[in-house]
Amino acid sequence: MLRLTYSPQQMSNVLRCFVLALLDLSAAFDCVDHDILLSRLECKFGLSVLVLGWILSYLAERTQWVVYQGDISLLVWLLWGVPQDSVLGPLLFLLYTAELFDVIEAHGATSHFYADDGQTVCQPARQLMLSSPSATWEPAWLSLTSTPG
Repeated sequence: MLRLTYSPQQMSNVLRCFVLALLDLSAAFDCVDHDILLSRLECKFGLSVLVLGWILSYLAERTQWVVYQGDISLLVWLLWGVPQDSVLGPLLFLLYTAELFDVIEAHGATSHFYADDGQTVCQPARQLMLSSPSATWEPAWLSLTSTPG
């Protein structure tokens, strides 16, 4: 938690303006495509075929059902997703979304993620510099007036 509160406070002391985006990728664990995950693990992280086979066996042939007031739903095969209630699930999710960090960094921002919750902080390219705290800023499009022609 210290990292989440310290970074914006530190930035506000140095910068006049910054943008903080809080991200909650809801249901993200359930949307992980196994083929894409395995491809990224092999190409980006260099995992061997043997290790990829172990991970595939961990992800494949998973099922679930729901029990509600004594009634049991049909058994459903899970074709996507990683288990959330495990140590490996959140790690696989972070590796699956690792390219997101490259995109964020390429745009001059920094980020901090824990599983599917994250924060991204960036400084806009053009700073707003006001002459005094009471000064107001008006976008150029507001001051444009159309004249009948």
